[in-house]
Amino acid sequence: MFRNKSLSRWGFILASIFVVCLILWNTYIFFNQLKENERRKMEIWAVAQEELEQSQVGDGVSLSETALTIIQSNSSTPMILHSLKEDSYTGRNIDEKVLNNEKALKKKIDQFISEYKPLEVKYNDQVLSVIYFGNSPLINKLKYYPAALILIIFLFILAVYLFYKTSKSSEQNRLWAGMAKETAHQIGTPLSSLVGWTEILKDENVNPEYIVEMEKDISRLEMITDRFSKIGSIPKLERCDLVEETKTTFYYLQKRTSKMINFQLNIPEEPIYIEMNPQLLSWTIENLVKNGIDAMKGKGAITISISKNSKYALVHITDTGKGLTKSEFRRIFTPGHTTKKRGWGLGLSLAKRIIEEYHKGKIRVLKSVPNQGTTMEIALKIEN
Repeated sequence: MFRNKSLSRWGFILASIFVVCLILWNTYIFFNQLKENERRKMEIWAVAQEELEQSQVGDGVSLSETALTIIQSNSSTPMILHSLKEDSYTGRNIDEKVLNNEKALKKKIDQFISEYKPLEVKYNDQVLSVIYFGNSPLINKLKYYPAALILIIFLFILAVYLFYKTSKSSEQNRLWAGMAKETAHQIGTPLSSLVGWTEILKDENVNPEYIVEMEKDISRLEMITDRFSKIGSIPKLERCDLVEETKTTFYYLQKRTSKMINFQLNIPEEPIYIEMNPQLLSWTIENLVKNGIDAMKGKGAITISISKNSKYALVHITDTGKGLTKSEFRRIFTPGHTTKKRGWGLGLSLAKRIIEEYHKGKIRVLKSVPNQGTTMEIALKIEN
């Protein structure tokens, strides 16, 4: 099925290219035919002009009515007639200002020579005048027709591509939202059961510390369920201290991660207030930290730093892993892109959506050096 769709798409593209090439080829042929007709018309006009000049010279040659009609009939082709004897210039279908300006006249003659070979008017093998002529307005319009056609086709293809990309992105968003809500629903059932079992264990002779830790993890699962349920809907933002929320996430991850990971936290003493959804922001930080741990293969250092400038609060998450190449800086946020053997490649794309769509912030790879590590940056607008 997918193969048939792909073949149909390529078939449509190839057919479109063929039609465009056919139109351009026929336009080229038609353009050349018009130019040839223009030249023939001017050759006839040159013969009539030759008869006119011969009649002026004398020798019993008179100007026929037909020749006069031909001379007067040129109402479209721009031309300049250079009479050699008087060294004067007359024109038809061009601006008089051109004839009165030596520089403009020379430029116009050079243009006409580039379009057509000049015609000579002779009498007894003596050149009396030279006719310079160029494309008529119709030919000039037709000359730009292929470029206009290509531009229109390009804009059409661009519109189709943007529509296809938008519809595909919308479909992916609906799929993620459906998967997230279903996951939240599936986690909810055993979670309720775990809460009940915890209450039963409190009545048994079980070490209270175990119960406390279990309740912490149950609380965490409840928060994860809440996170998944928010995907696909607009989350509620509230004014919170970024420093305090980051500390909470940091200590939770530190306690539940291997001792081979060295955690470091660099945060300011004063609070930084922003409009945020604490659960989703915590989820984003967790994703970036876990990606860093995976990049280090479970051994190395993770550093979370917070700073601010006049507009943004900046969260930097640095690992000492394998790093990224320049080409991967943008691709890592693409849905489905992953460097892991196991994984769906949704973590960073969801993080991008949480930061940029929900919080109107920015997320990017700040810097990365292969085999040395990567620093991810989250920028969030400061609440004044």
